[in-house]
Amino acid sequence: MHSVHAIALNHHNQLVLLDQRKLPHQADYLILDDYHTIARAITDMVVRGAPAIGITAAYGIAICAARQPNELNNAFTVLAESRPTAVNLFWALKRMQNLADKTPAAQLAQTLMAEAKAIHAEDIQFNKAMGDFGASLITADSTVYTHCNAGALATGGYGTALGVIRSAFAQGKIKQAYAGETRPWLQGARLTAWELMQENIPVKLSCEGASGQLFRKGEVNWVIVGADRITAQGHVANKIGTYNLAVLARHHGVKFMVAAPSSTFDLSLQHGDEIPIEDRPMHEVTSLNGQQIAPQGCEAINPSFDVTPPELIDAIVCEKGIILPPFKQNILALLGD
Repeated sequence: MHSVHAIALNHHNQLVLLDQRKLPHQADYLILDDYHTIARAITDMVVRGAPAIGITAAYGIAICAARQPNELNNAFTVLAESRPTAVNLFWALKRMQNLADKTPAAQLAQTLMAEAKAIHAEDIQFNKAMGDFGASLITADSTVYTHCNAGALATGGYGTALGVIRSAFAQGKIKQAYAGETRPWLQGARLTAWELMQENIPVKLSCEGASGQLFRKGEVNWVIVGADRITAQGHVANKIGTYNLAVLARHHGVKFMVAAPSSTFDLSLQHGDEIPIEDRPMHEVTSLNGQQIAPQGCEAINPSFDVTPPELIDAIVCEKGIILPPFKQNILALLGD
C-alpha cells in the first residue's frame, strides 16, 4: 500500500509518525526530533507493529547522533526499554550500535541516518517478497482471516500478514477477508479494516468471539497473522488472541500462516516460554476510549502477546522463502548462519 505511510522523515530530518491511536477517525501526524519522545511514541502505541517499531528506533538513534551526539549511549538504552517483546526493536538497535562502534565521529550522524533509511527501504522490499511467497500458498477463491494489524501501518509500508493478503488479492485469489477486532486496542477494527477498505479489498469485521462460529461454518480457508518474535523451534509470539485462533483453526481444519521478516526470528531462544511477554496497564481492559466499562476497582489481566506453538502452524513465510514443518530444522536450514 503506497497511500499509507506510518513512518517518514521530513526535509529537516525529523521523524514524522502517523498517530495510530487516532485512526480511523483522524489522520494526525506527530513530528519528533528527540529520542525520548520517539521512545515514548513506541511505548504509547503511536507507532506499533514489530517491523515499524524497529524502523522507528533506528531513526531515533540517527536523529540523536545528529542532534545530541553526547547522549547516544543513553538513546540506545532508552529506546531498548520502549517495548520488550518485539525482537525487531533489538535487531535494529544492534545493527545501529555495530555501525556506531566502527564509524568515526565526523561521519557518525550521516552514516547512521543512511543506515536507518536502508533499514526502512529493506523492510518494504522484504514485505513484498514475503507477500509473494505467502500468496503462492493460497488457492483461488479463498477467504482469509487476520488478527491485529500486520499491514502498511505496522511495517515500513506494505505489510507482513496484510502484505500476503494484498499480493494474493492482486492475483485474484481472495474473495473475502475477515478482520478480528483485536481487543483491547482494537487494531483490527481501527486499522486493518481501514487499510483494506482504502484498497477496496472486501473486508468484514469479526468480534473476537465470532471467529469459532465462522470457522465452524467452513467459511475460512486461511488464518494469516504477523509475529513479534519467533523462536528457533517455531514458537510464535504475536498479539494476544493469536493462540486462540490457532487452536480453533486446527480443530476446524483451517490453515494457519505466520508472515514475518527474518529479523523477527530470535534463534537464541528455543521455546516460547523464554519470550518476554509484555503486560500492559489494566485500564486498557477496564475502560474503552477513556470510558470506564468495568466496575470501579475491578482488576484485569492485560498480556499484550501470547505464544502459538509450532504444532499449530502450517507455514511461516519470510522474505527468504516459505518455511514448512518440521520448523526446527527448516528454520535453521533457511536462516542459520
